[in-house]
Amino acid sequence: MKPAPFEYHRPASLGEAFDLLDRYGDEGRVLAGGQSLVPTLNMRLVTPRALIDINRLPDLDAIRVTPEGAGPGYRQG
Repeated sequence: MKPAPFEYHRPASLGEAFDLLDRYGDEGRVLAGGQSLVPTLNMRLVTPRALIDINRLPDLDAIRVTPEGAGPGYRQG
């Protein structure tokens, strides 16, 4: 089975991703790897209006440890 039609967005910034999430609300889904989302799309268990691909956002490529705790930018090692 193939997924139902949806809009695909690849935001260039974290701000743009948040804007898209605000715009689509419950009708948008975040694509961040696809291990669980893609099969559910193919089986039409979920039928979002839009997918928001955050895989290439530079602000989310690592987690950083600060005095307040871990956050974006952190790289262990």
